[in-house]
Amino acid sequence: MSPNDMEAKPKQKVEGREESTRPGAYFLPPVDIFETREELVLLADMPGVAPNDLTIRLEDSILTIQGKAKHAIDSEPIYREFELVNFFRQFELSDQVDQEKIAARLNHGVLMLELPRAEKAKPRQIPVQVEVAKEAA
Repeated sequence: MSPNDMEAKPKQKVEGREESTRPGAYFLPPVDIFETREELVLLADMPGVAPNDLTIRLEDSILTIQGKAKHAIDSEPIYREFELVNFFRQFELSDQVDQEKIAARLNHGVLMLELPRAEKAKPRQIPVQVEVAKEAA
């Protein structure tokens, strides 16, 4: 893959959020998901979202992330090059994730979700036993 093949995706608007009673458009936050031996780590870019304006819910194995972005300065800008948007994204979790131990952190507009593997899903080494051949009598 060459650098010319890589480009930023434009903001994707979330369609069909009929269940929402909040006004305004919502966009999918871009995410990266990493897999380690112990967990999955999800990073979501959510610029302008403060911890008080972020909701993370887990219901029926559906993880929902919703954030409302605000400017750091409580005033209308006189010049604007980008628009802050609201974010909404859902993920269906399998039983491979220990849903009781999910942790979340927000740092400078980047949400980090740690999704630990369930014990039964963690890789493990199987010991091999060597049987000693018995001599024929």
